[in-house]
Amino acid sequence: MGLVTVRTRKFKNNPLLGRKQFVIDVVHPGAANVSKKDITDKIATMYKVKDSKQISVFGFHTAFGGGRSSGMGLIYDSLDKVKQFEPKFRCKRHGVEKPQKRKRIGRRNLKKMKLNLLKAPRGKKKTEIKKTAGAL
Repeated sequence: MGLVTVRTRKFKNNPLLGRKQFVIDVVHPGAANVSKKDITDKIATMYKVKDSKQISVFGFHTAFGGGRSSGMGLIYDSLDKVKQFEPKFRCKRHGVEKPQKRKRIGRRNLKKMKLNLLKAPRGKKKTEIKKTAGAL
């Protein structure tokens, strides 16, 4: 990690959303950048937060020339507040929520589905089939 200084400014307590919000300034001379995990750990020790999943850091921008970065930080009061107010993608990123596994549709399956759709009757044939079935 090296010599990294983390400072907070514009600190605001937001009781409606159950969090503390602030701007983070990170000074990291000689290093290209600092990982969000390291910044989260530093903030957890600074503000005596027990669970690091309650802390969300995002939007970091490195100043031209390097050595300084700034971004946003949020410390939620509880994990319930994190799940309630934090965007889903950030919850998944921090490991608060598990990402959903989607069924993978390969190229071949897509081709088959397309062929079956093309085989389906359209227009007058479709209405004739419906009439014979008693739907219309």
